[in-house]
Amino acid sequence: MRETEEHRAFRAMVRDYVEREINPNIPDWEAAEMMPLHDIFSSMAKLGMLGLEYEPEYDGQGADHFFTVILAEEFGRCDHGSLPMALGVQVDMATPSLAKFGTPEQKQQFLAPALRGEAVASIAVSEPDHGSDVAGIRTRAVRDGDEWVINGSKMWITNSLQADWLCVLARTSDEGGYAGMSQIIVPTDTPGFSVSKRLDKLGMRASDTGLLSFDDCRVPVANTIGEIGRGFQQQMAQFVVERMWGAYSVVGAGEIALARTAEYLRERHVFGEPLLAKQYIQFKLTELSAELDLLRTYNHSIAERYQAGDDTTRQATIAKLTAGRLIRKIADECLQFHGGIGYVEENWTARFLRDNRLTSIGGGADEVMLQVLARLDGFTA
Repeated sequence: MRETEEHRAFRAMVRDYVEREINPNIPDWEAAEMMPLHDIFSSMAKLGMLGLEYEPEYDGQGADHFFTVILAEEFGRCDHGSLPMALGVQVDMATPSLAKFGTPEQKQQFLAPALRGEAVASIAVSEPDHGSDVAGIRTRAVRDGDEWVINGSKMWITNSLQADWLCVLARTSDEGGYAGMSQIIVPTDTPGFSVSKRLDKLGMRASDTGLLSFDDCRVPVANTIGEIGRGFQQQMAQFVVERMWGAYSVVGAGEIALARTAEYLRERHVFGEPLLAKQYIQFKLTELSAELDLLRTYNHSIAERYQAGDDTTRQATIAKLTAGRLIRKIADECLQFHGGIGYVEENWTARFLRDNRLTSIGGGADEVMLQVLARLDGFTA
């Protein structure tokens, strides 16, 4: 995909916003281990960043998918990984099913406020005993007249301490495995819902992540997204978009990490010359930059196919697997080339290593990506 003048203007605006409005606040957010998402999203919505591909009648911008690619790449350049992840949840993880399968009433009540930055959204799929194994989830929603009565727990839920509503995947029948699940919108002020515990994580320290409990939590059956019993299939489609966002954002993160490392190595002198004069270091950084360019090009190919309405499940899985492995290499090499200063918390490299380790775990671990690809490509017995 080739950037138009409008795309380039949008990229410049987003980059300026990240540098002026986001990065200066990150030290305080990291110290507080929380970001004011309502304030941040409200500010972003005023600039048209939250509803890029969604319908204008629900306060979206009706733009093409390449604007989302640019948004993810530029927010990947943030000084931490917490906000890019929180933003991804808002625009590409909790809302796609609602936008695609939701009723007009649901969209007016839940989607439009999220796109205006008035409501924080979250996606609740993983459970304490079932992360990537979505088919094994146990949270149940039993119908009682016109209401679902939900019982169970969800874990690793991003934005959950500040969320106004959740897109919850729950079992709505006795069918096992992939069958009998539904996606249900649960407002967080519903009696019976609670955040049982805030999780203390290795990285993404400014992102609020919770263990959630549902104890006879009642919501209208009218809050079901799409068809009852088709929740698993809808969630799998939502995962595809999530994985694309993750791969897109890695490009921005890798770019800024390599640029900062090169800048440091030009200034850092050892044995009478800049560290960047060492051929080994030059070659390592060049290899990583080349791999990042391959990922960028592949991402843009995915974006073209997605924009054309093609199924991008396989390509998104490849990109997510590749991105997770690549950003781990970039984080490790950048820290290594910084030496001792790279190992202290006052330098960006330590946080970068911790934050980006999640890419190979969240949204489907590397091993699950390989399992999906083995099945799609016919490499199974």
